[in-house]
Amino acid sequence: MGREKASSMLLRHRRTQGDKGIALITTLLLLMLLSGMVVAMVMSTNSNMLINGYYRDFRGGFYAADSGLAVVRQSIANNMLAAIPSTFSTSVQPIAPGTETTVLNTVVGSYGAAYTSINSGQASSWPASFQMDPTLDASHSSLTFVGCTATPVATGGSCTTPCPTGCTTVATTPTSYTYIYNYHLLMYGRARGMQKTTLEESGSLTLKVPLAQASSTNMSFAAWGMFIDASNICDGTYLVPGTLSGPVFTNGAWNFSTTGQYVFTDAVGSHSSKAGYQFSGSCDQLAATSDTKSGTTIAPSFAQPPKWGQNAIPLPSNDYNQQRAVLDSVGTAGQPSNTDRANVLRRASQAKYPTTGASSGVFLPYSVTAGVAKFTGGGILVEGDAAITISTSGTSGQIYSIKQGSTTTTITINNASNTTTFSDTGGNSVTITGVPQQRDPASNAVMGPATMLYVDGNITTLSGTGQGVAAIQDGTALTITAAGNVTITGDLLYKTEPVTLTQNQIPGTPADTLIPGNDKGQSLGIFTANGDIQLNNLQSNGNLEIDASIATISTGGSGGLINTGNSINKLTIVGGRIQNQIKDIGSTTRNVFFDRRYANGVAPPWFPATSISNAGMLSATTPTSSFQRLQWVNRTAYQ
Repeated sequence: MGREKASSMLLRHRRTQGDKGIALITTLLLLMLLSGMVVAMVMSTNSNMLINGYYRDFRGGFYAADSGLAVVRQSIANNMLAAIPSTFSTSVQPIAPGTETTVLNTVVGSYGAAYTSINSGQASSWPASFQMDPTLDASHSSLTFVGCTATPVATGGSCTTPCPTGCTTVATTPTSYTYIYNYHLLMYGRARGMQKTTLEESGSLTLKVPLAQASSTNMSFAAWGMFIDASNICDGTYLVPGTLSGPVFTNGAWNFSTTGQYVFTDAVGSHSSKAGYQFSGSCDQLAATSDTKSGTTIAPSFAQPPKWGQNAIPLPSNDYNQQRAVLDSVGTAGQPSNTDRANVLRRASQAKYPTTGASSGVFLPYSVTAGVAKFTGGGILVEGDAAITISTSGTSGQIYSIKQGSTTTTITINNASNTTTFSDTGGNSVTITGVPQQRDPASNAVMGPATMLYVDGNITTLSGTGQGVAAIQDGTALTITAAGNVTITGDLLYKTEPVTLTQNQIPGTPADTLIPGNDKGQSLGIFTANGDIQLNNLQSNGNLEIDASIATISTGGSGGLINTGNSINKLTIVGGRIQNQIKDIGSTTRNVFFDRRYANGVAPPWFPATSISNAGMLSATTPTSSFQRLQWVNRTAYQ
């Protein structure tokens, strides 16, 4: 019995040892199976992520290309409508033949050279972009004029005048035009990956241009990016090459040279029926957009067909209305007398303007009743030469520091609190209720805060308080006028810049594009009827920026923008320049960015203006555009 028991215990022990080995093997097998499942899951997840990423990028590229088609379509329509001049004769169609080619070249230049982002440039935005196929042929990007109808066509018209095709001669003045353009676009889109989606679209663009008899137009000279009165054809001078932003016009002729490329972003016109093309030793006079001689070509780039042989623009006769505006907020014509000034103007000491006149001093239009001072006019009058520094204070204060000899006068205008403080270094000071205002000449109604700073002499220095420091406060509408010269010695900057100063500052847009939300009512005009605007840059790096529309113009005047100091490294003007004559600005680089707010009727207060007669002319009332898409194909699968 004892042996049988011992044998049974030994057998159970051996079975137990065998079971332990099976458990280990089973555990290892389970671990291998689990590891395999994990590897399979990881591989499956990675595969799904790759597939989803590829699909995501593919769809991102698809939507980018489709967005690109919409952007380019609208850009074509906007540019075609922008080519319609403000007025035109009854024998001329509002959209000139060939405009479609110029517009398409402009659009291709903007969207065909590189990929354009469709987002706002934020780091968290989806990185999708598009590019227009730049090839201009029958199978790619194209815009073809196919006919127009006039209702009716001008007297004596035919099927080629004024419309290229499809016209019927009717002996009356045209009342509208309808243009039809076929288009064919190829657009590429891409996202983060290398996938490229290709979409093709074709259809038609219809432009309807209703017409009306044009009336005389009162136009501020600020509406031009550049205006030159005297410019004789082939006189040995020429326009400095570069990008010329905004509408440009001359009462003479434009002279082009071989020294660089000219790029005009807006309408170009001249009183001369021809342009001068200046080659070495010779100059050709042509009614053409380019000229070639001895293998050398001068070919300015025009966003719109230039208009030669236009009516000359009348010039302002003087600057009297600016000085009057200080007194009455309106700017009625006629030189104010000493009595007129004495009835309105006072010093910081509250002493009235002398009836015998003054050779120096700073005066404001305000009344004093029972010890309370109230502003009554449109600005500031400075008698004699003065050095002027302009600066901002807080969120709404505009400061003028005016130095004459040992006396410095400080004026702070605050539109928000509706107060003006007026003090000088002689210890005189007064707080005035109200601020300078501009009034409508017809109704005398207040149009809003605006300041005319008139210097009855020369402005010997004009600048902000430092390079890169804002000088013009948001909400400040200001024109600075001098009876003589104006010498600018440093930056004059808006606190808020209204337009872009570089391409793609707003993604996909050129320079001088209006920045949404940046129109704060800020505007600066600088004007002299009898002198020059002189540049004597005192800033150490040689750069100078002037955010203003600059005018040196009057009937019989000879004013211009001229450098009287050291050579300027880079001159930047944000606004425009209007001159009797072209003079030497002495700058290595010149950038003029048109303030496009001025194209919409906005202008610095009391800025020089002109009246343009439009008798017998037509104008477009409310031109419209519409698209009909006839074909849309995703070509990606066929590449």
